[in-house]
Amino acid sequence: MGTCAGVGMSHHRNPTVAGQEATEKALKQAGIHHPDFVLLFAAVGYNQQVVVDTVRQETGNAPLFGCSGAGIIAIDEADESNFSVGVMVIQSDELHFSHGVATGLKQDPDRVGREVGKEIEAQQQPDTLAMILLADGITFNFDRFITALETIFHPTQFLPIFGGAAGGNLAMQHTYQYCNDQVITDGVVWALLSGKGKVAWALNHGCIPIGCERKVTRCEANVIYEIDHQPVLEVLKEYLLAEEIDGNWQKVVNSLCLGFKAPGHLQNYDEYLIRFMLTKDEATGAITLPSEVTVGTSIWMTRRDYEKIAKGVTTIAQEIKDQIGNCIPKFVLQFDCTGRGKSAFRDQQKLQLLQTLQQSVGTEIPWLGFYTYGEIGPVSGHNCFHNYTAVLMTVY
Repeated sequence: MGTCAGVGMSHHRNPTVAGQEATEKALKQAGIHHPDFVLLFAAVGYNQQVVVDTVRQETGNAPLFGCSGAGIIAIDEADESNFSVGVMVIQSDELHFSHGVATGLKQDPDRVGREVGKEIEAQQQPDTLAMILLADGITFNFDRFITALETIFHPTQFLPIFGGAAGGNLAMQHTYQYCNDQVITDGVVWALLSGKGKVAWALNHGCIPIGCERKVTRCEANVIYEIDHQPVLEVLKEYLLAEEIDGNWQKVVNSLCLGFKAPGHLQNYDEYLIRFMLTKDEATGAITLPSEVTVGTSIWMTRRDYEKIAKGVTTIAQEIKDQIGNCIPKFVLQFDCTGRGKSAFRDQQKLQLLQTLQQSVGTEIPWLGFYTYGEIGPVSGHNCFHNYTAVLMTVY
């Protein structure tokens, strides 16, 4: 049999109908009736539990894993409305998944990391190929989570981790994670992929630095209070365009982000690692990041650059092709920053970039992804967190 996979999309506003339509299309493309595993990404305009329950029912209660997204991606489609559902179904006698869930990221990311570490340590196999990790996009502190996980989990060889921080709408109030029948917030869901196969991947961000080097002079964990001894929010005003100075935080962070000097072992990837500014505190003038920061760290303000993004898409496609050669992928997962979607590009520009990528890798391949609040992908043997980045995971 090998591996049969299929993807379906629906934009119906009724969550039951949307779940049914997307699942039916996925099953039809795969040519199967009873999948072994289901991936689900959905926009937040729906009742999330109804969508999950519907997809579970339509797939015979097959194991399910997924999250909400700021938009859903498939072949020739990147929909960022509040109403889109994407389903991937997989049936295989050569690949298998194990998966799980943990909650409480905001209060104790270290505990959650250790809990997931124990689970995957127990379930990893000699033929485990990769891990897919989806986390709450508002409360996730990647550095604390992954450090705690790695104190427990000791693979015999490097295990690449792919995924992203679950997305929502512009209000940025809630994101959702799915595991079988459960719909949670403030948590992580994970899946181990094992079996006969290989994984190819590539990633690229599209930001360029503006201005000069600055220094973090006051911070705690993942909160920055001061840059060059000034409140961060005051520093940001120096870099805003006239149309951005209106108090709209979402407009600011969709345009402006922080660049951290990449450590030496990652500089073959890019000179900078990019960080999204999750939240602000008007009272203290502080901002919160999805990863840790220390006093004395050098940072640069950065902005998205269309030419770099376009060049990066071509680079991703070429890197995937170099890795897989003449092999035909079994399926592709795409984790792309919401800051690279409609907030940056007109629909035609966005679709053109997506088509460039898909036409290079293959338009007949089951392909599913979502717009994230942060991306996870390996660089030079290290699992890293990214922002304003596209991560492509190809199983072949």
